[in-house]
Parts: sequence; structure tokens; C-alpha cells
Amino acid sequence: MDKLNNIVLLIQHYLADYILIILLLGGGVIFTIRLGFIQIRGFKAGWKRTFGGLFSKKGTAGKDGMSSFQALATAIAAQVGTGNIAGAATALAIGGPGAIFWMWIAAFLGMATIFGEAIMAQKYKHVGKDGHVTGGPVYYIQAAFKGTFGKILAAVFSVLIIFALGFMGNAVQSNSIASAFHTAFGIPQIVVGIIIAAIALFVFVGGISRIAKVTETIVPIMACFYIIGSLIVIFANFKEIPYAFYSIGAFKPSAVSGGAVGATVKLALTKGVARGLFSNEAGMGSTPHAHAVAKVEHPVEQGFVAMIGVFIDTFVILNLTALVIITTQSIPTGLTGTALSQYAFSSVFGKFGNVFIAICMFFFAFSTIIGWYFFGQANVKYLFGKKAVKPYAVLVSLCVLLGSLAQVDLVWNMADCFNSLMVIPNILALFFLSSQ
Repeated sequence: MDKLNNIVLLIQHYLADYILIILLLGGGVIFTIRLGFIQIRGFKAGWKRTFGGLFSKKGTAGKDGMSSFQALATAIAAQVGTGNIAGAATALAIGGPGAIFWMWIAAFLGMATIFGEAIMAQKYKHVGKDGHVTGGPVYYIQAAFKGTFGKILAAVFSVLIIFALGFMGNAVQSNSIASAFHTAFGIPQIVVGIIIAAIALFVFVGGISRIAKVTETIVPIMACFYIIGSLIVIFANFKEIPYAFYSIGAFKPSAVSGGAVGATVKLALTKGVARGLFSNEAGMGSTPHAHAVAKVEHPVEQGFVAMIGVFIDTFVILNLTALVIITTQSIPTGLTGTALSQYAFSSVFGKFGNVFIAICMFFFAFSTIIGWYFFGQANVKYLFGKKAVKPYAVLVSLCVLLGSLAQVDLVWNMADCFNSLMVIPNILALFFLSSQ
């Protein structure tokens, strides 16, 4: 087991430190240039469509699709997960404040990438004989690469996302909730796991309409709750805000000297880009499954909306986590992950800090479980047909239950590795389609 885990870690090292940086940053630059800096030109339109949809009638999408806002809510449900609390904290602890700068860069470029993902998902979505709509990278991968090669590449992507998100990823999310509740309230992790698995299964079996209703309800609530709590902590330490933004700068000579500068910048870059991927998921090929089923008049409309998802995830939610940790001067504690975020919030909230993070972890991680199940479900249908959906729902619920019991390093590392591998066929397909 240890030997296999070391192999997975080695593969993930090369993927995260080299391949992801080239594909995500390089692809983001290419898409940004080809689309004429759509992140800037289309931001106003995306903002208007997103929050215009928030106040529109919510039942108009029908049972076989989602409204534009519901699709975005499902995408954000997946994007805003434990990575925004634990992932950002880990990046800060290992890569320093400079890692946040590279998360900004990755997110800015990722807005152009996800714009393309949403458009391609809409353009190549599949409508069944019964009117049921589904879509995702598997369909535009086959459009980019014809014949046997395209089918094989699409099948590989499907297998990767089913395991990375549906099974392993959801086990990780469940463990985060169970651990946070055990720390805050002393509740046994198995009890939390049973409750989460039961609620999740209830949502899963309700199909696309129930998933859409849950995400459009829970996402605004969880975002507002976290934003308000974070702002309280940040303004309680308002004198540290200028220092926080200064320290996030990509280069901070005062922290290093001589030849160590290059190593520090590289560490900040790699951790920032890697954690940025797992935070906003731009380029990973996951959120296109939600954007594909949105009922819009033109694919470009959903492209604009998709960009706002990355903006909210990184430039709002993740930034708040970073500012909370930096303004409370929590990095020198040597803590990492969820523990670092708990320490930072507890410095102002006291014992309620652990409770606050536990509640946020529940909302963030549970919404991610729903989103990731939906993404995996689309690929299960693609590979095995609709009959496989119910067994898949049961298996995912079982993974949620088992994941709550204990952290298994191999499962965690394989989830990261498979997430990284998903990027390769997705970005390649987008690149080839962008030149058409």
C-alpha cells in the first residue's frame, strides 16, 4: 500500500508542478488572447445574467434541464468546497502568501478557459429521444477528435471523473465534514457520516430537478454566511489589511534571500496553480456538465455566467479565507489545512470559531458532494446508460459513509492525481476546438 501511495505521489508531483502549469496557464493565456480578454469584456454581461437569473422564476427550466442560474449554482456548489477553507490554508502554509497571487492569475486565465468549456458543453450537449438533456467534455472531446481515438479519450475522461469526483472526491468531502463536526461538537464521525450519506442519497434519487432546487437554495445561503463571518474577522484586524495585500505579492524579498528567492517563487507558483485548480475547477472539465443542461437562447450566454462562478469562488470566497488567515497572523503557528482556518477564526470568535468552520464545512462540502455526484452521473449515463444511475447513487452514498470514518492517504492522493489527469484530455479538446 505504501509503495503504491508513493507512486501516486510521484505522478501527482510531475502533474501538479509541470503539466498542470503548462496546460492551465498556457491554455488560459491562449484562450484569453483568442477571445480578446473576454474576462474583462464579458464580465458586466456575466454579472447581469447571473444575478438577473437569481430573481427570476425558478421553476421554468423543467424536469430535464436547469435554468441558467441553477446551472451556475450547481457549478458553484462543486467549486466552492473544502478547497476554499482547507485548500487555501494549505497553499498559504506551504507556498506562503505568494501562492494566493498565483491563484489570482490562475483564476483570471481560468475565466477564459471556463467560458470556452461552457460554450462547448452547450454546443455539443446531447438531447435524448425522451427530451432528456445531458452534456460535458465527453461530447466535445469526440467532436475535437474523430473516430476511435476520440471515443477512447472520452471514455478515459469518464472513468477518471467518476472515480476522482464521484467516489474518491466525495469520500474526501465527507471526511472533512465529519472531522470538523467531531472537533466542534464531539459527535462521532460515523454518526455524521450516516446522516450525510442519507441526506445525499435523498437528493441523488430526486434527479436533476431536486439537485437544481437544492443547489440554488443552499449556495446563496452558504456564500452569505461565510462572507459575513470572514468580514467580521478581517475588520476586527483591519490594521493588518494593507500588510495582507502586500504580502500576497508574488515576490517578497524580505522573506527570503539569495538563491532561495527562485525556490520560494516556484513553490508559491506550483501550490497556487494546483490549489487554484481544485478550488475553481476551471479547465478540469467538471463544471461543463452543469452548464450543458442550462436552458439558454445561445451558448455564449452560459459562457458569460460560467465566468462569474470562477470569480465568486476565487476572488471572493477564497480571498476571504486568505485575508482571514493573514490578518490574524496565523501562518507562523505551523498549522495547515482546516486546523489553520479554525485557529484564524477562533482568534476572533473564540470557541465559536470551530463551530463556524464546522457549519461552513458542512455547507461547502455537502454542496460539493451534490455537484460532483451530478458530474459523475452524466458520465455514468454516457458509459453505461440510464439504468446504471441508481446503482451509482448508492455507491456514491456508500463512499460518503466510508469516507467519514477515517482519512486514507492513498484515496486522498489518488483523487488529486485523477483530478489532474482529467485536465489533459479536456484542455486538448478545447484547444483543438478553439481554432475552428
